[in-house]
Order: sequence, then C-alpha cells, then structure tokens
Amino acid sequence: MPFLRYEQSGHIVTLTMDQPASRNALTGNTAVAEFVEAARRIATDHSVRVAIITGEGPVFSSGGNVKDMQRFFGEEATPVAIAEEYRQGIQQLALAIYGLAVPAIAAVNGPAIGAGCDLSCMCDIRIAADTATFAESFIKVGLIPGDGGAWLLPRTVGRSRAAEMAFTGEAISAQEALACGLVSRVVPKEQLLASANELATRIAANPGPTLRLTKKLQREAEHLRLDSLLELSAGYQALAHKTPEHREAVMAFIEKRKPVFE
Repeated sequence: MPFLRYEQSGHIVTLTMDQPASRNALTGNTAVAEFVEAARRIATDHSVRVAIITGEGPVFSSGGNVKDMQRFFGEEATPVAIAEEYRQGIQQLALAIYGLAVPAIAAVNGPAIGAGCDLSCMCDIRIAADTATFAESFIKVGLIPGDGGAWLLPRTVGRSRAAEMAFTGEAISAQEALACGLVSRVVPKEQLLASANELATRIAANPGPTLRLTKKLQREAEHLRLDSLLELSAGYQALAHKTPEHREAVMAFIEKRKPVFE
C-alpha cells in the first residue's frame, strides 16, 4: 500500500500519510521515497501553490519505526552503513519537505512524535487539532535527532524550549505548543482540515510564482547575512517585477478590481 495519498483541489495539494496501522511511521517503509517524489512533483507542477501535510487516523506520525531499529543490533550494521542509511533515508525527507517549493501547512491531527514532530517543523505553518501532542522523544530510545530536529526545533520554538523538549523527551499538549509558538492555532479535531484548507485557500489566492520566490527567500534567509540577503532579494524582486502576475496585480489595483492570477 502506498504511504502517501496525493490529492489536488485547485491550487492546493494535500499529502496524507495513510498507514494508520503503523501510526504513520516514517521509516521501515516507502515514506521517504514517496515524500521526495511528491516534493519533486510539486516543484515541477506550477499549478500548485500550497501543500497541506496531515495524517490518516488518530496519529499524525509516530516518527521512526522502533521495531525496525532492531536490525541495527547486528554486527553487519556498521556505524558507517547506518550513517549512510540516514543520509539516504530520513535526511532526504527533511531536505525535500523543508525545501518544498510552495508554502507548506502541517495539519497535525494527533500525536507528532520524534521524526513526526520534526516533520511538522519542516513545514512553514502548523495547525494542531486539540488532540495533538508533540514530543522530541529521541532521547527516550537512546538516540539523537538524526533527521535534522536539532536544527529545526530551536528555530521554531527557541533554544531553551527546544532543549527542554529534546533533553526530557516528554510530550507537550496542543495548548502548550500554541503557547511556545510551535503551532499558530489549535482547533477542534473535526475542524482541522477545514481550517487548514481555509488558510491554504487564502494563501493560494496570491500569485504562484511570487509565493515560490517568497518561500525560497525565507529559506535562504536562514543562512545569509543581511547584506547578502538584500542582494538576493534584489535579484528575486527583478524576476517578480517581470511576471505577468505582478502586471495583473498592479493593473487590478489601478482599475479597482479583483486580480485574476492564472
């Protein structure tokens, strides 16, 4: 069975993790390959302006498949081989989703554990159901965040809160996640997808090329000095000025009408 359901409605793609029996675990299956392929598909399909990532069933994602980790106990699983598996496995998922070409909304329907918590942090915006919980729980199974969580979580909730979550491995509630900025809103579970789609629709009402440029500029800003970012911004803005969507937006403003971005 495929791990992901890829569904498009207008300019919005919804990626649903669809293995509730395994609590939507991200390892020991085809999850990584399917997420990478979905990201490639979105990047090349310019009709897509927003992506929503959610989970089927009561759990968003339990992260790594703990039972599957037993195969690393044998002598044939050398440290070199394990490190390479991380590079070619879950770390490829992190690069694909964090680098997604369009704005991404995590609609967190239930517990987001370990790599599941980090998956939500790879997205730009997180909306939580009131049943959701979040745990950077790697320490509980004697591991470190091998999927980029040590980089993602502090940038989302700040260094102190991220350290507390990573060092204790304890879960926080949806309301606690809201208080520390891990999510931007908490809604009743039955309203989660409707809320995510309402927000996605508001985002998708804007010009597709400029949404992609804005997303990329924010990602590049994570690494650049202000002067370097300003130089990159000048180049991106030059591209934006030459898009038909910019022309349409300006003319619609002057003519006092609603713009039409096709």
